[in-house]
Amino acid sequence: MKKTFREKLILKFTHIARKNKMLHYPCLAALSVILGAYHVCRHFVTNTKRYASVAFVIIFFMSSCSFSFAVFAEKTGFIKAQETYSAIIEDSDIVLAIETEVEPEDHMLLEGDENSLEYNPKTDTTGVDVYTLDDILESGEQYQPEGGSEDEGESEETEEGYVFDSTDWRLILINKQHPIPADYDFNLGRTKDNIQCDERIIDDLLLMMQAAKNDGISLAIQSPYRTFDRQESNFNKRIKYYMGQGMSYMDAYKTTSQVITVPGCSEHEVGLALDITSDTFQPLLQEFADTEEGKWLAEHSHEYGFTLRYPPDKEYITSIEFEPWHFRYVGREAAKIMYEENICLEEFWDKYL
Repeated sequence: MKKTFREKLILKFTHIARKNKMLHYPCLAALSVILGAYHVCRHFVTNTKRYASVAFVIIFFMSSCSFSFAVFAEKTGFIKAQETYSAIIEDSDIVLAIETEVEPEDHMLLEGDENSLEYNPKTDTTGVDVYTLDDILESGEQYQPEGGSEDEGESEETEEGYVFDSTDWRLILINKQHPIPADYDFNLGRTKDNIQCDERIIDDLLLMMQAAKNDGISLAIQSPYRTFDRQESNFNKRIKYYMGQGMSYMDAYKTTSQVITVPGCSEHEVGLALDITSDTFQPLLQEFADTEEGKWLAEHSHEYGFTLRYPPDKEYITSIEFEPWHFRYVGREAAKIMYEENICLEEFWDKYL
């Protein structure tokens, strides 16, 4: 019977060891190493398909799942992870919603016939509640917060050495990788015209709207606080819309998550985010950035503690496309730094918290 490789190897080293007793232990050690390597290689050769399948699944998951970015962010921070995440995006089949053929850009689907393919969330604004300052206050009234007048034109200078606190409610980080904490608590405030948001941001919000009005700019609020159920409904309707355009469920989910935040991970659900447009331009479109209202907000919102939450060229960090209408309250000190350094909230956390 033909001898196996293992048998031949053992015979060879046994023969050498018998001829020279000084080589007994070296031969035994060499034989163990060679046979060990042989069995390991043989194992991988006989299980090639199995390991190839596992590798394919891991690579596909890392390149296709938006939640996988949390791994990089946890280990390296948001800023250092940018190049890694960008490389994954470029080497995978992920395409941001801004680059796809279907580009609905408003942040909230509206009630209506969600089964109709004629419905287009990009342009349909039927049923949106829009509130201007005149709607909130009595006509001609100037807003003054309780307790006296506030400085309406300039942010307070951030003191040198100011220390930011990661437990500050104004700076809570909420995104796909950081859902709303189960124990997070806040009180909803209500303006005179039934707009709901965290009561602690109302004064700065109305001061900002008043300052804009004084500059001849009429801002309009839509979609402030949302419940989890409303966010979930919006998310599911958008998925259904994309599927109606011919996408698979997974593609529809992936595209939707780049336009609408996953339920439980939206700043609207804690009353810190608002969609702000104007009474003359209500659709939530990126063209809003080119309007007088959009330009005013981009230049002055930080003076009142608000930041453009999803700025351009930051999609690889926020995982949400550019939304010139979506503003988040972070407090005047943080907003000033984010504006001057052109950084988003994730980058701010990486640098200052």
